[in-house]
Amino acid sequence: MRRKEGFTLVELLIVLAVIAALLATITPVALNAVKRAKATQVALNLRNIKTAVEQYVYTEQLATPSNLTLDSLTSANYLSRTPENYDLEISNWSGGSAIATVVYTGEDVDVDMVVDSYQDAETIGSTGVRIVFNIAKYW
Repeated sequence: MRRKEGFTLVELLIVLAVIAALLATITPVALNAVKRAKATQVALNLRNIKTAVEQYVYTEQLATPSNLTLDSLTSANYLSRTPENYDLEISNWSGGSAIATVVYTGEDVDVDMVVDSYQDAETIGSTGVRIVFNIAKYW
């Protein structure tokens, strides 16, 4: 009697069905994890830019930091690189205090997830996220 080597067609189909079922359950979970990671990265970048602005203003003790940009923070080594899709605006500098606004304008992130990750963030429409904070002179 000869012994058959290999798998039968039924066994191969069962293995393929099990693999397809596993992929169907894992793919949405993996995609959600990627969305959450992107939102967390945006939230961390907002927080890092806020910290860099505060450190720059407090360390350099500027008279008026109204012309401060992300590029100037990078060139002064307060940021390691200039992040893309972020804008910085400093306004209302008077009496030793100012209002700083950092805006993320990229459309590749779920803004609600960013707000969940960073409580100081607020949504702008359906695609933007911003943080607004005060800078006050202490010197």
